[in-house]
Amino acid sequence: MKGFVFHGPGQASWQDVPDPAIKEPTDAIVKVGVVTICGTDLHILEGDVPEVRSGTVLGHEAVGEIVEAGSDVRTVRPGDRVLVSCITSCGRCRFCRDGSYGQCRGGGGWILGHLIDGTQAEYVRVPHADLSVHALPATVPSEDAVLLADIFPTSYEVGVRNGRVRPGDTVVIVGAGPVGLAAVATARLFAPERIISVDLAPARLEAARRLGADAVADVREEPAQLVADLTEELGADVVMEAVGAPESFELCTRMVRPGGHVANIGVHGKPATLHLEDLWIKNVTITTGLVDTSSTPTLLRMAAAGRLPTRQLVTHTFPLGHMEEAYDVFSEAAETGALKIVLGGEQHAEVAVPAA
Repeated sequence: MKGFVFHGPGQASWQDVPDPAIKEPTDAIVKVGVVTICGTDLHILEGDVPEVRSGTVLGHEAVGEIVEAGSDVRTVRPGDRVLVSCITSCGRCRFCRDGSYGQCRGGGGWILGHLIDGTQAEYVRVPHADLSVHALPATVPSEDAVLLADIFPTSYEVGVRNGRVRPGDTVVIVGAGPVGLAAVATARLFAPERIISVDLAPARLEAARRLGADAVADVREEPAQLVADLTEELGADVVMEAVGAPESFELCTRMVRPGGHVANIGVHGKPATLHLEDLWIKNVTITTGLVDTSSTPTLLRMAAAGRLPTRQLVTHTFPLGHMEEAYDVFSEAAETGALKIVLGGEQHAEVAVPAA
């Protein structure tokens, strides 16, 4: 089969790789129908995730069809269309019993495209399949469902839920990439008074407006002052970091009010300064987190009911074999306007570029 293989920082290629095979009775083999690229994949290519070894097939988000299931798999069978979660769960360790699947110590957690071969391939082996794939209702198209493999549960769990967004809050989201935009959409479910999106790219700020942001701010134009003006100098109740850069995290800590929450979502490859000389007196809560995907069944039900704007985040589509071109477009998002890229699916003829 073909897969997108990491060969070290800045190096990857779509190439022949061995077909996956059942290794444990809890495994399943999925024929990939639709896959997408995550900002974390770019962090891997930049060398920010050193645990990823050369020769690893990248990717941790997919929708496909079960073609083989191990003897102990009970919840899915060959022929089922499934969502492959970015997080794998053994279901037995202490963390899994608490619903903290991202911290699984039984051979799960974030392993696809990280510690084992991932989903950016024609086939993928999924360990612990009973808890790590989700059968999809016919009403949810694959191109929509793939966004529930990572960005929607990540934004909801690590951003909105960890940040404890409540009705009437002022919420600031720094970063209007796919996860930041999904955070806008899921924060709206809790009826905050206002959502402010902060980014560099005008196209992404416009996307944030379309998804429900009440105000937007260019990060170069003193967003902290805008937040102060809108909140009578108090600051935001909840600030989410969805970039993964030291400057963005430090900006978040300057915009939060006393007693507020800073929810870090971004993947960080460099140290950030924690200004405790300013924060120690403010009763601020700072959370970090890897998504658990415990919310995925709920989000799937909401998607089936038309309550999540999944399709609005997809700006480009490619055939599965055009992985290198898709990465080029995604990595140059400021120029291409790329938000979420979908590879595979029914439409393979051309790249769908949004109107200017």
